[in-house]
Amino acid sequence: MEYEDPVYLARRGDGQMVQLSFLLFLVIQEIDGVRPTAEIAQRVGRAFGKDVSADNVRHLLEHRLQPLGIVAEPGAPTAAVTSDAPRNDLLLGLMGRRTLVPPPAVRAAARALAWLHRPAVTATVLAAAVAMDLWLFLVHGAMPAVLHSLSSPLPLLTVFALIVGSLVFHEFGHASACHHAGATPGRIGCGLYLIWPSLYTDVTDVYRAGRAGRLRTDLGGVYFNVVYMLALLAAYAVTGHPVLLAAIYLGHFEIFEQLMPTARLDGYYILTDVAGVPDLYGRVGPLLRGLLPRRARGDRPAEPVPALTRRARITVTVWVFTLVPLMLADLGYGLWNLPRITATALRSLDARLHTATAATVGGHPASALVAALGVVLLALPFAGGGWLTVRLLRAVGRRLRPAGDALARSAAQYLVVRAKRERDQT
Repeated sequence: MEYEDPVYLARRGDGQMVQLSFLLFLVIQEIDGVRPTAEIAQRVGRAFGKDVSADNVRHLLEHRLQPLGIVAEPGAPTAAVTSDAPRNDLLLGLMGRRTLVPPPAVRAAARALAWLHRPAVTATVLAAAVAMDLWLFLVHGAMPAVLHSLSSPLPLLTVFALIVGSLVFHEFGHASACHHAGATPGRIGCGLYLIWPSLYTDVTDVYRAGRAGRLRTDLGGVYFNVVYMLALLAAYAVTGHPVLLAAIYLGHFEIFEQLMPTARLDGYYILTDVAGVPDLYGRVGPLLRGLLPRRARGDRPAEPVPALTRRARITVTVWVFTLVPLMLADLGYGLWNLPRITATALRSLDARLHTATAATVGGHPASALVAALGVVLLALPFAGGGWLTVRLLRAVGRRLRPAGDALARSAAQYLVVRAKRERDQT
């Protein structure tokens, strides 16, 4: 990774990755629940190249590793992750996670699909994808197929089902690439990212692999989108059904969206592995604080330890100064147009509810299902926005709680001193 001094990663019980120094990493490597502190100190000292005493190890355990939630306290069955343990920007993380495919099934599928990541197969797939796009966009044309899919409810439902299938197959691309890199994939699940449902694959173990393996895993999802589109093209060659071409056309937008490095999608993780910095969002605050005068930022350092190399610092700086204006502009645009957007969405929601009811009563199940899907898609941003607001208020409350506690203690001390003075005067 692109740090001036090497750093190590440890996975906490709640799934959070924590950066550790070499010394802390050596300590947790030697802890097995049985080995005494003195023996741990000897082993760590030999690996570290300096004398490490048992008191040093106890200090690191009590004041560094236990507060991080990595090492359990004496007598505790597991390490406790406290509320003040470090977490990476939870507002931008995936919430409400639920398992869709358990780890054993994911690993079996990853082993079966890993051959698709062989260099010869990958080169063949990419060459076929170039030929497919040249034919679709320059010879045949994709727009007639899209217009056909919008002409009636049944083709629209078919395209929607194919897009959902592409999203699921995308996740198996990450899992199989993780297996091909020599790591072990975990579960495939779903959750809420900001205001939209999202799928994810647990490929945390790929951090054991080198940078090439991590990049292959990052790109595995969009690579499998390409494989999926080629399969749809083969089905079109057999059936001639235009909805298959419409799904291929829309699949390109799915790839473009995934490659954007602003949100926590594939493009973000590709950029983190190219830059060699696994926590880009964690660098936004420190980098912006570093631009403030020393008096304005107080005692907080401009750059947290560990420091980045010059190349990584330039990459992160360019990313931050591209990301922050985009996020602010998007937020400002949304807030400025929020009343109009809300009113329009509510009118559309009411219209689709009436359409769904009428189609159900009239015996048109395909039209009713399309209208119901429209209702769900319109309602999701409202539900997600409400949940995001609650989480934001909770985060603000957690930040303000220490100040509130300090103010309450000061007020209590003032009342005690005042009561004592009044008692002394009487």
